[in-house]
Amino acid sequence: MDKKGNLIVLSGFSGVGKGKVSKMLVEKYDYALSVSATTRSPREGEVHGREYYFLDKEEFLASVEKDGFIEYATYVDNYYGTPRAYVEEKLSRDQSVILEIEVQGALSVKKQYPDAILIFITAPSVEELKDRLTGRGTEAEDVIRARLQTAVRESGYIDQYEYIVCNENGKVEECVDQIHHIVESRNMLVSNQKNFIHVLKEELTDYR
Repeated sequence: MDKKGNLIVLSGFSGVGKGKVSKMLVEKYDYALSVSATTRSPREGEVHGREYYFLDKEEFLASVEKDGFIEYATYVDNYYGTPRAYVEEKLSRDQSVILEIEVQGALSVKKQYPDAILIFITAPSVEELKDRLTGRGTEAEDVIRARLQTAVRESGYIDQYEYIVCNENGKVEECVDQIHHIVESRNMLVSNQKNFIHVLKEELTDYR
């Protein structure tokens, strides 16, 4: 596929604010946000097709069989997957796409799309992370503990991300602007490299 847009993969510990950051990137900078599919139950206020495509396990696995996901993974006993068709259509139209996915999926995406930009969002501290999970008021204590245990496992993969961004309390817009700056800087670097290679090849033609 002749991919033109940027594929931006955002990961981070549960409760770090990935969803809000992704939505603000869409609103402020016109990124496209891929809606993931999941087998978990909707939280209060969540709408099918907006936050997630909520599927039962049989529907999800049927899509897996049809190669309908770029990646899929299990997280706290539920399946999560990135629908393939939407992402590839947006990239082909030169629009940058955000994938808000877990570390397993992020590394799988990187293998398929080597130019994907991997960004890990973190909180300033573990205590702050726990406070955010508790403050949601939507999770049972055992679920919060499971998410923190998952964070321990995920921390072992952080060094495979190209960029780490801290989402501090009350400074989410700074986090959003920093991510956009990363993408813009990456584009400029790639463009400059391509221009340099083109000029170099042109100059070397005289010596053939």
